[in-house]
Amino acid sequence: MTKEKIALLVDSGTDVPEEISTAHHMYTIPLKIIYKDREYTDKVDITPEEIYSKLRQEIPSTSLPDGDTINKIFDQIKADGFTHVLAITISSGLSGTNNAVRLLGEHYDVLTTYAFDTKNIGIGAGLQAIRAAELLQKGLSFEELITQLEKEVLQNKVYFNVATLEYLQKGGRIGLVASILGNALKLNPIISCNDEGIYYTVAKARGRKKSLEKSVSLIREAIGNHQNVRLAVAHGDALAEAKMMKEVLEKEFPQVKEFFFGQISPALVVHTGPGLLGFGIQALD
Repeated sequence: MTKEKIALLVDSGTDVPEEISTAHHMYTIPLKIIYKDREYTDKVDITPEEIYSKLRQEIPSTSLPDGDTINKIFDQIKADGFTHVLAITISSGLSGTNNAVRLLGEHYDVLTTYAFDTKNIGIGAGLQAIRAAELLQKGLSFEELITQLEKEVLQNKVYFNVATLEYLQKGGRIGLVASILGNALKLNPIISCNDEGIYYTVAKARGRKKSLEKSVSLIREAIGNHQNVRLAVAHGDALAEAKMMKEVLEKEFPQVKEFFFGQISPALVVHTGPGLLGFGIQALD
């Protein structure tokens, strides 16, 4: 039997920190950001800051890359000598990327491809890609890798606080989040992905400060008695608050074995707007 050589492929919405995707040679399918006058490639030729600065004039839309782009990535993976592809994508309940990769992978005969649905978004999905890299280093086979990751899907949580629901509404990504109420009463909803990977409101708090306090108690609940945990703080144009929250969480949860910190991808900025704080929790035991 020939030895499996497994490539990890993520989409740019999974928000794996760049230094990690580089260290583990992850291939990335970039989402597209579309303005009236031109298209950009997520994380390649546009930054979150550029999107924020233009939001007053225009809220762009996002879309999947075309089949051609994905096939070229498969070509590259094959040329680099891989036999198997584990593609880790944001929730199929929020984006068509998972389905596109699955269908194109089935037609790409020379590679064995599995499209893994994280049922999550942003760093909540990114943590699962980081986990895949870790398991791959331990020498798991392709089948074992898939089985283990599928088993752990619901041990990954994401919570995010948005400053306004306007962008989620405009992008049609509102899912099960009631929008009208939030804006009327200055209620700050804390949003997560449910077991099907669709946005829903976990909690509502009046004002930002209360909302962040509530986030800490949700994180506490998610961690529970777990001793082996990864945490992440991701922000969209909210650096000072993000740093403050990182300090709070580090003090509160000394058992966290790894902490990730960074800015969300431009494609996610489009749907959340400025002032986003996101928290990813991964229980590993």
